Amino acid sequence: MQNKAKAFIRLLEIMDDLRAQCPWDMKQTKESLRLLTIEETYELSDAILKNDLQAVKEELGDLMLHLVFYSKLGEEEKVFDVADVLHAVCDKLIRRHPHIYGDVTVDGEEDVKTNWEEIKRKEKLANEKGLSNEIKSVLAGVPDAMPSLIKAYRLQEKTAQFGFEWDNIADVKAKVEEELSELDEAIRLGVQKDIEGEYGDVLFALVNYSRYLKLDPEAALERSNRKFKHRFQYIEEQAKLQGKDLKDMTLAEMDTLWNEAKKKAAKYDRP
Repeated sequence: MQNKAKAFIRLLEIMDDLRAQCPWDMKQTKESLRLLTIEETYELSDAILKNDLQAVKEELGDLMLHLVFYSKLGEEEKVFDVADVLHAVCDKLIRRHPHIYGDVTVDGEEDVKTNWEEIKRKEKLANEKGLSNEIKSVLAGVPDAMPSLIKAYRLQEKTAQFGFEWDNIADVKAKVEEELSELDEAIRLGVQKDIEGEYGDVLFALVNYSRYLKLDPEAALERSNRKFKHRFQYIEEQAKLQGKDLKDMTLAEMDTLWNEAKKKAAKYDRP
């Protein structure tokens, strides 16, 4: 533990040096760092998906640097410092784990998630007394800037905590089919705005279907992305070996190579 504390203090001291002496670091603000932080988060996600543990370590370090950077900016603005940040998350974890730090009994992870959301909701109500009903919503904790696919999952997950969901998976599947029919009708009528709306409803219904299947829709889509990338790169490689230009190949030729790649059962096609 002492070694871990020393490493953290070392990072804090380096951050102080950079903020005081480095022309680039001295210029940074919360706003200028925001997009860089998002990029670092995606790089960490990519390293995790590739199971590149060395890269995971490096990307965690980059992300931790950003967290320390924001804390330093908060200290300079006399709003909070890194100790406040750490104590705040520790206090939150203790409050939201009453089955560990209190006398609450749980029966599995679903009870833990339900308690977490209920405690979170009560915290928001207490912190936002007197504000509008919209801000007090149980959905207020879902960030507007969150990617839409993940946001849909979180919105559904939160409302499900209060019983707002279908009784069984057959109903969910039927809803997907209903939304597909409405999309077909919108396409027939040809109003682009309506087509977009119905297409969004189909995606939203499919995300809900993934919850009932106990799947992460983001992970499922990423697996398909990687599968598509691998198979198309196989087409490119084979075209080059055959001395052909992709632009001159027919769809049938490319489809044959696609099926060859599919049969090879590449690593991206396996769980």
